[in-house]
Amino acid sequence: MHDIEPYYNWIHMYSAAEDELSPFYGREYSEFMFTHAVYNYLIHPQWDFFGSNTLYIKILYADYQDGFAIIEMLGEWNDAIYNDIMMLKREVIELLQGEGIDKFILLGENVMNFHASDDSYYEEWFQESDEGWIAFVNFREHVLDEFRRARIDYFVNFGGELDDLLWRKLSPRQLHERISGVLEKRLG
Repeated sequence: MHDIEPYYNWIHMYSAAEDELSPFYGREYSEFMFTHAVYNYLIHPQWDFFGSNTLYIKILYADYQDGFAIIEMLGEWNDAIYNDIMMLKREVIELLQGEGIDKFILLGENVMNFHASDDSYYEEWFQESDEGWIAFVNFREHVLDEFRRARIDYFVNFGGELDDLLWRKLSPRQLHERISGVLEKRLG
């Protein structure tokens, strides 16, 4: 897992460490010092710790004018033991919401497992995104099955085009527009 880096081709457009509104503002990263791990597996030092023992993220892009953020994820999403959704909601999402972000794109191809608890934080997040939405993109099929079993599909969007999206070929704005178009068809 140590060689899975967060997507870096948009770094010239946005860096959470340089964004004064970001929860990760001022962070400094090493390319050589591996300090975080998911269980016994070291992970690349560019991933951001937000309080979870098994799940790490990287805010790849935030657009405060249009109100969207793109967040890449790595590890095991464990609500049952670590209440990862609470940590993510309180330490990252609420701070972004406070700055006007109400549309969230979570990239999950590097999320290896999901362990559910209750859905209250997903429901809260959904309710606080009045005119926005939450899109889960490219999560693995067994993780999506767990999302469905936990019934969080009522609060977040995934499936169809969102499960096999070639997002790396798009700019952040194009990705946002593509997902907005998909969700407008679904929700409209």
